[in-house]
Amino acid sequence: MKKLEVRSKVWLEVDGEPLLGEGRERLLLLIEQEGSISAAARAMDIPYRKAWSYLENMEKKLGFALVERHKGGARGGRTTLTTKARSLLTRFDELKKGVQEFVDGRFGEAFGKAAGEQE
Repeated sequence: MKKLEVRSKVWLEVDGEPLLGEGRERLLLLIEQEGSISAAARAMDIPYRKAWSYLENMEKKLGFALVERHKGGARGGRTTLTTKARSLLTRFDELKKGVQEFVDGRFGEAFGKAAGEQE
């Protein structure tokens, strides 16, 4: 018997164009974690220009900045997320969890409590 599972993906769009999904969410989280756009791009194995393009595109569509650059001394600067970017990520995460809870519930209703196994 194989286990039957349900999967879903959530992303945000503006005028039919992607704004925020798993990849761009990961980029923002890595910028916060790594402290730089270039380090986040390296961690994702994408070119810096592509990462910067994603950021610019998101900021343009949203109408507000997502990152703040802090100039540094001998050790260099640091890039952090703005308060609005953190809020966006928090709300996006809550949305994803809510959608997953709904999908899991509907899956259970449609396939029963023993949905994990099919004959």
